[in-house]
Amino acid sequence: MNSSMLPLTSPTILMCPPDYFGIEYEINPWMSRSRPSDLALAKQQWLALKAILEDVGVRVQTLAAVEGLPDLVFTANAALVYRDLAVLARFRHPQRQGEEPHDEAWLAAHGFRVVRPPEGVYFEGAGDALFCGDTLLAGYRIRSDARGHQQIGAMLGVRVIPLELVDPYYYHLDTCFCPLAPGAAIYYPGAFDAYALRAMWEVVPELIEVAEDEARSFACNAVVVGQTVVTNVGCPKLHAALNARGFATRETPLSEFVKSGGSAKCLTLRLDGEEAASWKDAGARG
Repeated sequence: MNSSMLPLTSPTILMCPPDYFGIEYEINPWMSRSRPSDLALAKQQWLALKAILEDVGVRVQTLAAVEGLPDLVFTANAALVYRDLAVLARFRHPQRQGEEPHDEAWLAAHGFRVVRPPEGVYFEGAGDALFCGDTLLAGYRIRSDARGHQQIGAMLGVRVIPLELVDPYYYHLDTCFCPLAPGAAIYYPGAFDAYALRAMWEVVPELIEVAEDEARSFACNAVVVGQTVVTNVGCPKLHAALNARGFATRETPLSEFVKSGGSAKCLTLRLDGEEAASWKDAGARG
């Protein structure tokens, strides 16, 4: 074990400050260079999200921003973390491929065993791969390739359920699905094909449906820390449903990141694994 490894005894999240954030290209339907983000406001919103996470017990680690890589701020896409293994992203769009060496260097320096996806396979980290209990649900078609998911599952020794995404506005799994605990998650059904919906119901018995208007406010792109769920503003129906089930909810405006197709979850990478991953209870990285 590398001596630089973080002592992950509490929820630990990697974030990257939006020092060079902006909409410099268009690689998803949310992005438009004619509708630029406000950098000063983006920095305020990022700091507010960080403060909320720290308030609920998260240890936030930071990846240095890099000029010319505006989407480095979306750390969820950097890798999939499981125990001390980090499966590095291989981005589909050339505009984001420059992020890979910076993500790899940070993860390696902090004690993770960094591995790459199978050759010739696109894979966009925790943006498209989320644990619900001991099952890895993995989105494909728009950014990540289905043919790599089972090989990544074999690397980790876990079961994988591929889910086809069919709406370009929900181009990553974390824009339309969020595990809450083993066997429970929130989801937006319009983002998935019929087979994916059936498969999801088989492995996640409690699915909380998000309405279309709240899905457009990135309700599913939430950060779950224990019993607290943090989202963008504009999700009152989801918050009511979660509160009724015993969850605490927090909201914070993330409008400038939504312009780029991201929100709370996109801005975070769980270094101790997703909260709903059952292996956390085994003290795998104590």
